[in-house]
Amino acid sequence: MLRSAVVLGLLACVGPLSIDMYLPALPAIAGGLGTSVGAVQMTLTVFFISFGASQLVYGPIADQVGRKPPLYFGLAVFILGSIGCALAPSIEVLTAARFVQDLGAAVVMVIPRAIIRDLHTGVEATRLMALIMLVISVSPMLAPLAGSGIILVAGWRAIFVLLCVAAICSLFLTGFLLPETLKPENRLAFNAGSFLRGTGILLRDPEFMGLTFIVGFGMASFFVFIASASFVYTGQFGLSPTEFSLAFAFNAIGFFSASQAAASLDARIGMAKMVSLAVAGFCFFSLLLFGLTLAGYGSLFVIIGFLFAGNACLGLVIPTTMVMALDPHGDMAGLASSLGGTLQIVAGGAMIAAVSPFFDGTASPMITAIALCGVGALILSRLTVVRAEARQPG
Repeated sequence: MLRSAVVLGLLACVGPLSIDMYLPALPAIAGGLGTSVGAVQMTLTVFFISFGASQLVYGPIADQVGRKPPLYFGLAVFILGSIGCALAPSIEVLTAARFVQDLGAAVVMVIPRAIIRDLHTGVEATRLMALIMLVISVSPMLAPLAGSGIILVAGWRAIFVLLCVAAICSLFLTGFLLPETLKPENRLAFNAGSFLRGTGILLRDPEFMGLTFIVGFGMASFFVFIASASFVYTGQFGLSPTEFSLAFAFNAIGFFSASQAAASLDARIGMAKMVSLAVAGFCFFSLLLFGLTLAGYGSLFVIIGFLFAGNACLGLVIPTTMVMALDPHGDMAGLASSLGGTLQIVAGGAMIAAVSPFFDGTASPMITAIALCGVGALILSRLTVVRAEARQPG
């Protein structure tokens, strides 16, 4: 299990790296290309659109041809997009290249989840998912710092050169260390009819949809933070790019540290109960932070502390909920992973689009959106997790 976790985690790092290393560069890109903050934020919006839409394709194809061929294709597309970003002469070209880059990045989010479902279910699947997240944790903890250092030494374009190198290394990992986990006899023909039938089954499954959007609200809170934090921390609170990277890393530590306890708590108190309690915690901390900010007590350390606590709750929720959503659909794990990922990315992109008109350089719009995500996740957990708990043995 450890080898699988390391290989899958390193592959899955490629997508987060393309965001986390990029965040400290947003102000530098705006200055370097002579454009506005809104135009640079649009490159993140484009990320969510292409990243979400392309997931719908990779999963069904992986159910037909196996898990490795889509990985080869997606990583190659990512490399081409990274080269385009590194050479972009304008914000328009950078935005288009980011679109291509993220068409490829989506593959490393879809396929590892399908591979986990090929290998394990239940608590064992949660344990593997948590181990993968432990490997991925290097991205939000170290990538912003690395990005800040690269900007100081070689400029923001060098970030995309490094991402290109990371994708090339991932190709070698896929080729030499990752076994094919989908046996030929378990593969499904991919055509419009089977895709629509499978999608219909999933969309009509209230348990799958509810669990998917619990993760969606959790990820939407991350995406709002990602889109706003660099401007809030450096603008409102005056942090340097390096100080912002440290603050960003501290918030990420809460999520990834807690995720390592998810499998043990699943086994001890049950997956459904653990998700219910952790979602309630996320909602509580996000609403309390909202109230403190509204009352004028939203200092930098208050924001960092409460986001740490809320993210720790999500560290328990997200790996477990992903496993619970896929468990009943092992015969079409690729499609389920694709559809779930797309819906979660759409939720994140929609929340960013809803908040963007209200963004004023302060933390208030960001914290309000995160609180709304907490309330949405709590409502869905009350409607969905009871159904999932009834399905579980014992």
